[in-house]
Amino acid sequence: MGPRVPITMQNRNPHPLKNEINNVQPKMPEPMESNTSIDAAPGRGGIPSPKVTGLVDRLRQGDTRALARAISLVENDAPEASALLSACFPHTGSALRIGITGAPGAGKSTLVDRLARAFRDTSKSVGVVAVDPTSPFTGGAILGDRIRFQDRNNDAGFYVRSMATRGSLGGLALATADVALVLEASGKDVLLIETVGVGQDEVEIARLADITVVVLVPGMGDDVQSLKAGVMEIADIFVVNKSDREGADRVEQEIRGLQSLVSNHPERTPPVIRTIATTGEGLPALTAAINEMEIWLRAESRLQARRTQHWQRRLDAMLRAGLMRRARSNGFDASVLQFHAARIASGQQDPWQLVAQLTTQLFQGEKPA
Repeated sequence: MGPRVPITMQNRNPHPLKNEINNVQPKMPEPMESNTSIDAAPGRGGIPSPKVTGLVDRLRQGDTRALARAISLVENDAPEASALLSACFPHTGSALRIGITGAPGAGKSTLVDRLARAFRDTSKSVGVVAVDPTSPFTGGAILGDRIRFQDRNNDAGFYVRSMATRGSLGGLALATADVALVLEASGKDVLLIETVGVGQDEVEIARLADITVVVLVPGMGDDVQSLKAGVMEIADIFVVNKSDREGADRVEQEIRGLQSLVSNHPERTPPVIRTIATTGEGLPALTAAINEMEIWLRAESRLQARRTQHWQRRLDAMLRAGLMRRARSNGFDASVLQFHAARIASGQQDPWQLVAQLTTQLFQGEKPA
């Protein structure tokens, strides 16, 4: 291949693919032969080593230390994380995933604690993933939810994991879905996933959970404002927590008034449940609503359709992550990105043609110019 010509604003061809695009036919990718070792970078696949399969076997048998170790590997994006998740995947699909989201101070953690106890009273094993915010200044997180569950440390049917967002938006950490998969592989019947206190557009939980519970409380300013945008649309069940406070009636009325405008399922109106999580009042009604929602989802393959949508989005994210790993391993690191960014900012390079060139180089295994 001849020397590369720098892509500048002066020699830019406004339609570089105009004469070729009609001759390109879609082509399915050929199967890839995987000879990747277990120590390969996550996202590249890999056949689980005996060490990984042994770890999965132990967590499947109820070994809490093995489960904690597996989750740490996944959360830290360790080299063996991809093979570990691959070994866990055949043991998933049976657990019910319940997402608990809402504004900060809504009582989500207390509600999760009460729900976990209610499910344990029915002999169902429970896994909890509690996501806490990361400080933008220190990079640390308090992870205080684990303190709330200390009295359940000796319960073999219960496991809680606190996670930091590590700067991720949407109310969840980047590894939340993977951690939930490992928990499910360990045999948990129910997964409770508590998000960071979310805003109007932080609705990632609906893309992971089978059932999404939105928690609201009276007395937090403009109640209608808290119901705008995606948060209103993702709810399968609304909970008005701390309902002994003044204003609970108004919150419920506003929810019901907006339900006719937006709904995740037009044929089903999400119920509104009043609770006082600190005392347990309203919990039987909430667990009954969750059971009814599960029955409704399992009818007519609705649950399967929801999980298909989840995996469609997740595959897209996994492919993006895999391509970026491949780009970095091929030399497209921060210094290369900074070099091109400076040229673009000074008008010496066209970013659209640059991306096309770099993508071609990536798939041809060339180093970036």
